[in-house]
Amino acid sequence: MSDYQIADRRDSRALAEFFQKEGQLLLPLVKLIETTQGAVDEVIDVVGRATIEAVLSLSAQEVAGPKHAGKAQGAIRWHGQQAGVVPLSNRKLRVSKPRLRHKELGEVEVPAYQAMQTNRRMAQTVGVSKSSVSREVIEASEQVLRQLAERRFDDQDIVIIYLDGLRLGNYHVLAAMGVNSQGDKHVLGVREGASENAIVVKDLLVDLVARGIRPGRRRLFVIDGSQALRHGIDTVFGCNNPVQRCRRHKERNVLGYLPKEEQPRMRQVFKVAWRLPEMQGQARLEKVAQTLEKKHPSAAASLREGLAEMFTVNRLNLPVLLSRSLCSTNAIESSFSGTRCKIRRVTHWQDGSMALRWAAAALLATEKKFRKIYGSSGLWVLQGSLDASNEESLAQERSVG
Repeated sequence: MSDYQIADRRDSRALAEFFQKEGQLLLPLVKLIETTQGAVDEVIDVVGRATIEAVLSLSAQEVAGPKHAGKAQGAIRWHGQQAGVVPLSNRKLRVSKPRLRHKELGEVEVPAYQAMQTNRRMAQTVGVSKSSVSREVIEASEQVLRQLAERRFDDQDIVIIYLDGLRLGNYHVLAAMGVNSQGDKHVLGVREGASENAIVVKDLLVDLVARGIRPGRRRLFVIDGSQALRHGIDTVFGCNNPVQRCRRHKERNVLGYLPKEEQPRMRQVFKVAWRLPEMQGQARLEKVAQTLEKKHPSAAASLREGLAEMFTVNRLNLPVLLSRSLCSTNAIESSFSGTRCKIRRVTHWQDGSMALRWAAAALLATEKKFRKIYGSSGLWVLQGSLDASNEESLAQERSVG
């Protein structure tokens, strides 16, 4: 069996000299370029694919011999064509490749195709335009972003909304994820910008309202420590919605102000306080803040900021498993983890719109693997609490009217 090597750019001169001598081979290509309405790089794309398919056919012929009309001969036989993919340096090229079968052992690999799968320098042997590929990627990601922006949620009883930010290079993307009353998670929307940006926050929340998540229904919001997020929720959805601030964010912020030797003790303090009833837990952390005031005033201030909303899930008396899902933004951050995994090879973010498009595409791809929220069997407790408070608010409004 022949060895297959990938040609480099130095081989192009020898090929050019060969084509000049055998000019009739290029006459169809000359006519195609002279008469085509498309760009030259598109012609090269077609020719590159045709060249690879010709190489695959010749490689198959070395294994199975030339095709013959009539009954197949030999142990390895031609068995039609099948779709294949050749990895290039910047994309994957779809090709049609020969299919070979051994009459006793089954499928037989085409040697050249197998070599192409393991050598990504193949891109140097076909003139595929990077600009053409880039346009295709942008158009595809823009379409996905439009699909997300046009989603409607009128038929979904969204009872929980997570809000958190994702950083891609030097750019930020704010994302919202919702959980309906059955525990199913949905990507609600994205905006380019940080969670600390009040304009970005309000823009995203107003868009959610426009797409069917109405303010009339009381919901639980789970957010990071951003003041802009907290203010945006009150402005767009009203002041009657319970808000749980992420405990993991709070822990990282406070520990960041403390020396390393004091951090383990503070972690243990948090662990104990989160398990206590609302008022006892707050009192425990307030007492700790008092002890920190003199030596570590910034840590004390960080601990006190938004302290009451660290215990919202305790106040709602939710089941333990559900509380674990709602005391932090881990549910949406896990989807960020899946997003980072899908776009980990992107090292150069050209602008914020690119970050937004790729984040939307990766989030929606990750959404396909979403499971129900952990502890979803206890959602009826949260829903009952939200509905009861909603009815109480309506009764107060009627009495005032």
